[in-house]
Amino acid sequence: MITPSINFQRFLLDVPLRRIPSFDFDVIVAGTGCAGSAAALAASRHGATVGLVAKSDLQDTNTWHAKGGMAAVVGTGDSIGTHVEDTLAVGSGLSDPKIVDKVVRGGPSAVSLLESLGAAFDRNEDGSYELGREGGHSNPRIIHAHGASTGQEIQRVLGHATAADERIMSFENLFGVDIITDDQGRCRGMLCVNSDGNPVMIKARSVVLATGGAGQVYRETTNPEIATGDGVAMAWRSGAVIRDMEFVQFHPTCLYIAGAARVLISEVVRGAGAILVDHDGHRFMPELHPDAELAPRDVVSRAVMDRIIHSGRTNVFLDFSSVASNPHELFPGISRICNFFGIDIARDPVPIRPGAHYMVGGIEVDSEGRTCVPGLFAAGECASSGLHGANRMGSNSLLEGVVLGEHAGVAAAHHPRPEEWAIANQVMGVLGNVAPEQVSLNLTDFTYSLKSMMWRQVGLRRTTEDLRQAQDQLAFWARVMNGTMPTNPRAWELVNMLTVSSLIAKGAAARQESRGVHYNDDHPEAVSSWQTHVRQQALAADGLLQLGSPLTSVARAEDPVPGT
Repeated sequence: MITPSINFQRFLLDVPLRRIPSFDFDVIVAGTGCAGSAAALAASRHGATVGLVAKSDLQDTNTWHAKGGMAAVVGTGDSIGTHVEDTLAVGSGLSDPKIVDKVVRGGPSAVSLLESLGAAFDRNEDGSYELGREGGHSNPRIIHAHGASTGQEIQRVLGHATAADERIMSFENLFGVDIITDDQGRCRGMLCVNSDGNPVMIKARSVVLATGGAGQVYRETTNPEIATGDGVAMAWRSGAVIRDMEFVQFHPTCLYIAGAARVLISEVVRGAGAILVDHDGHRFMPELHPDAELAPRDVVSRAVMDRIIHSGRTNVFLDFSSVASNPHELFPGISRICNFFGIDIARDPVPIRPGAHYMVGGIEVDSEGRTCVPGLFAAGECASSGLHGANRMGSNSLLEGVVLGEHAGVAAAHHPRPEEWAIANQVMGVLGNVAPEQVSLNLTDFTYSLKSMMWRQVGLRRTTEDLRQAQDQLAFWARVMNGTMPTNPRAWELVNMLTVSSLIAKGAAARQESRGVHYNDDHPEAVSSWQTHVRQQALAADGLLQLGSPLTSVARAEDPVPGT
């Protein structure tokens, strides 16, 4: 059976651009987490005026929710070369060695930058950094703040720095709807909608997308509600190449209380000695991997899910009794949350299950954050920089956000200002199926159905048939959404989630192997001929944009690593 095409509008909002309020900056940065804030500060240091846009509160970011820490070579007994080797090993043949080397070498400077802004990382009595170890890391190299509140500390100091910078103007509760391009396909700014529902155009010489991930496309996720893949969807609609979307990392340990939002329990606790046990109290990871609980996250996540499925229970447990120190003192945030539910982490096993955690693929960029769309840049989780390959090593993401966010900001600031251009009106796609007046959508039910389908059929374990069915369903839902012409942020988020889900499913169906965090039961082994990237770019089709057949490009994993 032929899978139907999946089509979307080019623009989500049809407005006369000549008639709406507009702002003008040198650089627009969409996203206020570590990557976006680092990009904004760097662009400002290089003389650019910056519009910093958040669709929610300025502090409501994926960075703020990051519990574990930031990897950096700042301790004795560690080396840049070892960190590079570890990252390449976890990346399963798809990491770009030059990018890995660049990011890892930037680690110590990134730590120094954050400390210069006021970040207080945990230290030992002798003044050295208190370093943790996570899965895939051969040495302790994870710096953290206040136990498992590293993201909040980084977000705090970066937020204060951007607020104090006179060249940066911050806009919160401003929803980025679409990238504005000219008739030559060059990025010219963003179309946004404010909290009152009024459209606003922001013109700039360049746009940096740092919008975070898309965990909300899955029923179980550690991501905040804002993580709906907006940046990836906007970039795809504007013509950017999207790469390796099949690689979605699931975190193995989310606090699982039915009816409550999932809370990530950082890998730091397993590094400190906490173990995974089933309902019978049996520790199962040592028999599955030599690194036991510190095996790569995809291995641990599948092991946890397999235990849940085979036992018929709803979860497994994290046992803190093996932690050498007082877990309440080591992990006060986790202790406080668990205590609310009547769980004493020093005594009681903590119920957990996996959740979608990190979007490894994303908008294809070069080493300076450039996309194939002139003037459009990306950094952080929404970008595919070449650092993570097929699997992200724990705590490399905050590192990437700060290091490559800075590079993207500098490059965006120096992007040449285009000549004057005529403002065109947005043009909606040609609708082949406009809904009758009696047809309306229940967005809550629609969203839950999407998230549940993605969890079942495009989740931790995939099959060829599940992926085919998923694409059929996504094509149907996209047709429905196109016909209803959504005109509010909640509906736009749903369109973006549908777009990202379609990119994930189509990429997963294209990859005929299992590699990194992508696991297909019908193709359970890694295949050397699939040491390639899966790239997707929008195709114009009958007035709409279509997800075409993914293309592959050879990974540069055989390139020599400089300086090692």
